[in-house]
Amino acid sequence: MSQTKIGVVIGSLRKDSMNRKLALALAHLAPSDFTLEHLRIDDLPLYNQDDDGNQAASVKRLKTEIAATQGLLFITPEYNRSIPGVLKNALDHASRPYGQSAWGGKPAAVIGIAGGAIGTALAQQHLRNVLAYLDVPTLGQPEAFIQMKDGMFDDKGHIGIESTEKFLQNWMDKFAAWVKTHNG
Repeated sequence: MSQTKIGVVIGSLRKDSMNRKLALALAHLAPSDFTLEHLRIDDLPLYNQDDDGNQAASVKRLKTEIAATQGLLFITPEYNRSIPGVLKNALDHASRPYGQSAWGGKPAAVIGIAGGAIGTALAQQHLRNVLAYLDVPTLGQPEAFIQMKDGMFDDKGHIGIESTEKFLQNWMDKFAAWVKTHNG
């Protein structure tokens, strides 16, 4: 059975990030022929167009890792009603220089978790706008705005709330089908 490699981009750098925990829990729900590989973005320099002709080693590594994937999973927190700067920085770096974007054509999905009732809805919408410009076909439905609640993650890193696990299993199944459709 051939493995489908999914690049996971987590927009949070916190060690105890809810979104990092969500990424790990989603890996448990992925089909057995999917491998979720976290793409490192914390070591990228701040984007500066002057560096397009001589990208840093960390930028080249990220672009190579993206190129080796068959799909992308963006897991983002919401900072001030938008995406975190570290995530936007990674999007900018891997899309440059103009005409050499690593993101283009990669099927993707967007999800996130936060303490508020609307989860990361606004950050996800902003991210979808950027991904549309970068020619990243993004799963539209079902949307997933996850609110952090007590017991969300069990001690083994799985989703600890049955109704949420069922919802996220359906979401992951739709994402897997989306990736397979675009790579078919």
